[in-house]
Amino acid sequence: MPKDLDVAKRAKVIEWLKTEVVDHVSRLFKALWEGSTARVGDSLASLIMSSYILARRLGMSYRDLDDLLIDKLKKHKQEGHQLEEWYQDISALEEHMRKR
Repeated sequence: MPKDLDVAKRAKVIEWLKTEVVDHVSRLFKALWEGSTARVGDSLASLIMSSYILARRLGMSYRDLDDLLIDKLKKHKQEGHQLEEWYQDISALEEHMRKR
């Protein structure tokens, strides 16, 4: 495949993945409105999947993204994020990420 076609194809895939992320957020909001636990879970899983694939298409490895997430969780804990103070959600997610 000629290089200019490959660049165009990669750009098109990135744009498509961006629309997928927005679509999954929309589906999540609809599922929350309807109260469908199964659809909420499916939408969240799709959103996470699309985010990981978009990161990869942008040149980031899955491990790099995981490491950035862990760093962000540490920062939120240090800054006293409300979800950490109220429910320890930040610590729970950080522990989950480290066990993977």
